[in-house]
Amino acid sequence: MYTTLKEECYEANMQLPKLGLVLFTFGNVSAVDRERGVFAIKPSGVPYEALRPQDIVICDYDAKLVEGTMRPSSDTKTHALLYKTWEDIGGIVHTHSTYAVSWAQAGLDIPIFGTTHADHTHQDIPCAPALTDEMIQGDYEHETGNQIFDVFAQKGLSHKEMEMVLLQNHGPFTWGKTAEKAVYNSAVLEEIARMAYLTLQINAATPRIKDTLRLKHYERKHGTNAYYGQGC
Repeated sequence: MYTTLKEECYEANMQLPKLGLVLFTFGNVSAVDRERGVFAIKPSGVPYEALRPQDIVICDYDAKLVEGTMRPSSDTKTHALLYKTWEDIGGIVHTHSTYAVSWAQAGLDIPIFGTTHADHTHQDIPCAPALTDEMIQGDYEHETGNQIFDVFAQKGLSHKEMEMVLLQNHGPFTWGKTAEKAVYNSAVLEEIARMAYLTLQINAATPRIKDTLRLKHYERKHGTNAYYGQGC
């Protein structure tokens, strides 16, 4: 019943080591089936070289196991809450990629310095503040989802325009209309984080990109009159 969904999730997960976004078991991808109200996710602690499509676990939006013999990712409740709340996303990725995690550990938003960043989102990439002790000691993974919602609300961000976030002391989450797009966003986030880090090493006083250039690059790719690429 879930073979196609498991295959999609498996293929997306296998992109993470190929793109250099995970080491050992440091990450996971999920893919949703909106018609059935379930999502597929990587099983917890399984090395990528040992992962098989049939190992992929199926859960519902309350993070309850629907199908599978293995324990789902420890981040399953976070994925479930994001799917339940943002009904238009189709895939989610969490990694511990080096540069994105470094910004998260520093507790800093990633400033928008150039057009590479602006081609994908027109604002700084947010870093959500650390969870409170009560949230950590409570339903931690569920509260991690609330941590994401809170920073988006505080900064007035749309998850449709900003498909990535950092969590202080933790790492990045990305999402998209498909699991494949969520993986793409994860790779883009890591590269933007690396570029921003290197930029500040070269010139610690580097200013953000000027507004006209920032908006030009975002709008030509995502705006009403976008003209980047070959269209439909």
